[in-house]
Amino acid sequence: MSEKPSTMLPATVEKIIKPPTPDDPEKVQIAVEGADHLYREIRIENTLTDEHGDTVRLKKGAEVDIIIEAPPEATTPKGAEA
Repeated sequence: MSEKPSTMLPATVEKIIKPPTPDDPEKVQIAVEGADHLYREIRIENTLTDEHGDTVRLKKGAEVDIIIEAPPEATTPKGAEA
């Protein structure tokens, strides 16, 4: 079984975004290092699962890794025409 091509980018949790209503999930804003200035923040639901299967949440200031993966058939060698 082959591994998917991937890259990992360091990132930091900038803020915790409280939901506008109790039915909505809490979100976090994450700043991705190395991304273009206008595209460096992403917002995701603040729900993760730890090694025991328990639900946990990120804290403000937490250092995280953003992993981008793609199936091999979705990539081309660097320098090749798309």
